[in-house]
Amino acid sequence: MNKKRVIVGLSGGVDSSVAAYLLKKQGYEVIGLFMKNWHDDSVTISDECPWLDDSNDAMLVADKLGIPFQTVDLSEQYKERIVDYMFKEYESGRTPNPDVLCNREIKFDVFMDIALELGADYVATGHYCRKGTLETNGEQVHQLLAGVDNNKDQSYFLCQLSQKQLAKALFPIGELTKPEVRAIAKAQNLITAEKKDSQGLCFIGKVRLPEFLQQKLKPKEGVIVEVPEDKAYYSNPLPKFHSKENELEFKSKKQEYSISEGKVVGKHQGAHYFTKGQRKGLNVGGTKEPLFVIDTDVNENVIYTGQGKSHPGLYRSVLFVTNEDLHWIREDLELNEGETLAVKARIRYRQPLENATLHKVSSGLYVEFATAQSAITEGQFVAWYSNDELLGSGVIS
Repeated sequence: MNKKRVIVGLSGGVDSSVAAYLLKKQGYEVIGLFMKNWHDDSVTISDECPWLDDSNDAMLVADKLGIPFQTVDLSEQYKERIVDYMFKEYESGRTPNPDVLCNREIKFDVFMDIALELGADYVATGHYCRKGTLETNGEQVHQLLAGVDNNKDQSYFLCQLSQKQLAKALFPIGELTKPEVRAIAKAQNLITAEKKDSQGLCFIGKVRLPEFLQQKLKPKEGVIVEVPEDKAYYSNPLPKFHSKENELEFKSKKQEYSISEGKVVGKHQGAHYFTKGQRKGLNVGGTKEPLFVIDTDVNENVIYTGQGKSHPGLYRSVLFVTNEDLHWIREDLELNEGETLAVKARIRYRQPLENATLHKVSSGLYVEFATAQSAITEGQFVAWYSNDELLGSGVIS
């Protein structure tokens, strides 16, 4: 029997190192591939060269495991598909999620194509999630399941994968917890056993987002406005609705603000550097409770804030996803117009799953949460689950 060939995205971290070890132990022919996704030296924030350290660690792990190793340069595609997109989104006042995009566009697209050209049967990563396979109507259907480690579950980051991509994917550490992964790395004497998890942008390394953005989006001074929580529109009674869709549309609309509705409490260097729910970086003192961003207006270059994390301007119970931004991993469960589905959903990584109902309408999909959510942010991804299976996702409009 020919061994199945698996290409592992070795990132130089402990998770992908252990993924490679486990696959080799399971009898696969394993090849390690390091993705170099960034080398624009004009956009870094330190003299450190994190990708060099990471690729070095990945090479040492491959050497220790006795598997072939090479580096692929995907920086051109990464710049085009991730970085340029990010800048465009921030410029228009939306907040993209580069990690979700990196998985859809780079690891499971460009990288996967390279792996398949190298004769791979599968591509594996060190994500904390699992894959299941079902038979429905004589067809094989792949499931994306949450990782066993609740603290580390990364299924959300893979919420845009397709059936075609999942068919070729393996997630060897999905059944393990982080401490178990570290213990295996230690037992195998892998150099990455104690290495800290990377905090930077997906594969760019130690880059903090504001500094990264500042190098492309020019600073532009504007005002910070504090909106009091006793504004009438926060407590207005709801109008009468002719239909459920009418109600959902109303509740999904964000409040429009103007400078005259609050008081100017500070200055900022560009509304496009800020995102809803943000607290750090406002540098406004003297308030009883900390200020949170409740909205940004990039056209007028104004940041609207409210005091405290329970400020009503932060909360909404309904969001909308347009048809073009709607994605079902389980295409067989896709809703038709007029159909609803009770699900669990989250609007950001690590957020506990919340009860919600999906409502399919002609123009897209409403997600109605049982309790109002803080900082629903345009450009971010909402993902919905049934038990521990991620069924689909969409970009919040």
